[in-house]
Amino acid sequence: MPVSEKHIQDAIHLLRRLIATPSFSKEEDRSADLIQDFLVKKGVQTQRKGNNVWARNLHWQANKPVLLLNSHHDTVKPVQGWQRDPFDPLEADGRLYGLGSNDAGGSLVSLCAVFLHFYTAGDLDFNLIFAATAEEEISGQNGIAALLPELGPIWAGIVGEPTRMQMAVAEKGLMVVDAEAKGIAGHAAREEGVNAIYAALEDIRKLRDFRFEKVSETLGPVKMTVTQIQAGSQHNVVPDSCRFVIDIRTTDRYTNQEVFGILEKEVQSRLTARSFRLNSSGIPADHPIVRSGSALGLTAFGSPTLSDQALMPFPTLKIGCGDSARSHTADEYIDLAEIGEGIRTYIRLLEGIGLN
Repeated sequence: MPVSEKHIQDAIHLLRRLIATPSFSKEEDRSADLIQDFLVKKGVQTQRKGNNVWARNLHWQANKPVLLLNSHHDTVKPVQGWQRDPFDPLEADGRLYGLGSNDAGGSLVSLCAVFLHFYTAGDLDFNLIFAATAEEEISGQNGIAALLPELGPIWAGIVGEPTRMQMAVAEKGLMVVDAEAKGIAGHAAREEGVNAIYAALEDIRKLRDFRFEKVSETLGPVKMTVTQIQAGSQHNVVPDSCRFVIDIRTTDRYTNQEVFGILEKEVQSRLTARSFRLNSSGIPADHPIVRSGSALGLTAFGSPTLSDQALMPFPTLKIGCGDSARSHTADEYIDLAEIGEGIRTYIRLLEGIGLN
């Protein structure tokens, strides 16, 4: 059954209201209120945990697998360079401008429209849960991670993020490592002390040139980047400590713990991982959701960017409206046509999932 034009227009209207409502990570209560109120007015029974809003399809059957439709309603703070008010949902030349319009408002309201489209259907091979979640932009503890225990067993998930409605069948994980090179303090005017900066530079050079043996077919190699460095107290003191930060994007060929163990053997600096929880994630190529997307002619690719997929211990496909290149940029926008097309593609994707 084709989607109604009303569902599309309602989704766009909801997106305009979300843009006009600041919803920075940990401050999403008002946008959660909007989403919950929108669903309630559509006759949907909603549930809420913190700033996470979720609902089940009307004809829930306990013996069917559960498909999660998820996207986030928190945003980053606006960067410098905006030429428009980031909280004014301005429409121009077929585009809707505003903070969060692309990441991930377009996908969120499209998945909401898809959930409403199937809400009363009684002939699905699976149950549906729609979840609009918080704290995705900071991989926070009070977002999807807090909600999953409330949802019960999940067969698979569709995660709404801007991918131009192509299939991100895998995405890189993230591990942030704090490193400290130790030296011995001394006077800079004399040949004394051991300079921790020089020790750190040796390790940074090793990290720059190091290559992990295993390379992912979908995600390529593990990528490491030293992004911050701090040392020294004053100009005439040889520093005895140099701290630096390593941003590591892991793949499905290694767990975060495995990458950390390899690096510990390569460098002299003391390493401390901030977290091991954001591992690479994805979905098998023969999964029914991927097969459905392939039948629609959708392209499969590996995504270098992190999402809440990393916190979901079941197969997930990342797919959504908009373009990841627009995320976190000044004058962020989404084409209005992308929302309608996104809703229609999501519907065809779900209709093509055959489990019998």
